Formats: sequence, structure tokens, C-alpha cells
Amino acid sequence: MYRTITLSEYVKRRNGVALGASGSMTNMLKRSLGASSFYLFWQYWNPIWGYYLSRNIMKPLSGLLPKGLAIILTFAVSGALHDAAITLVKWEFTFYFTPWFILMSFMVIATKKFGISYREHHWLVRALINISIIAVCLVLTERYV
Repeated sequence: MYRTITLSEYVKRRNGVALGASGSMTNMLKRSLGASSFYLFWQYWNPIWGYYLSRNIMKPLSGLLPKGLAIILTFAVSGALHDAAITLVKWEFTFYFTPWFILMSFMVIATKKFGISYREHHWLVRALINISIIAVCLVLTERYV
């Protein structure tokens, strides 16, 4: 049996600094953008949001479904929540983040499955690769949604 990790512990593990500490945002950006794979990018990106998605969506789904499908559905839920927030703010139905996030989930799964790593590259190159994957998914979403 394992102990449930707290939000504070999760953020410290992901950012290297305590929740709300000075440098938290900088650490998140450095660690996520400079991650050695697209899969790891998401381990560091927005740890507060990631904590709740992991705890309330990914882990329960992983117990019922194959991990790949749990990842896709977790990204879909995240996208749907982003779409819902924009819909509420604009008072106009928005369906944009859900397909974009689902597309990114496919990239997470593919890069993990094929063991794509750019660990040996300089931080800037790793950041450009991670940003490029996000941008390509965004452009495809723009084009086809």
C-alpha cells in the first residue's frame, strides 16, 4: 500500500521548490521546456493542475483502462475543462482545447512508445523541440477544427 502524496509534496518534487516559493514559476518553465522528452515535459508543466488531473482522472482511469487510453482521456478532460472555462468567460461555446490536447496526448504516447529522447541535446534545443511539438499540434488543430 502507498501513501497519497500531498499537493505540496507533489509541487516540490516537480519544481524543486515548495509550493508558492520564489522561483517556482521559473523552475517549472526550465524543467518542462528543457525536459528530455515530450512525455517528461508534461511531468513538469503546471504541477498544481497536473496533481489534480493525476489524482482524480489519470489514476482512476489507469485502474480501468490501458495506460494509453487513460492518457488520452486525461488530456481530453483537461482540454474540456479549458474549453468550459473559455465558454463561461466568453458566453460562447468553445471546442478548441479538447482536440488540441487530445492531439498532444497522441504525441505523448508516440514519443514514449518509440523512446524518443533528446537528453543529449543542449537545453535550448530540447526547449525548441518541446515547443515545436506543441506548436505543430496547435497548427493542426487550427487547420482542422
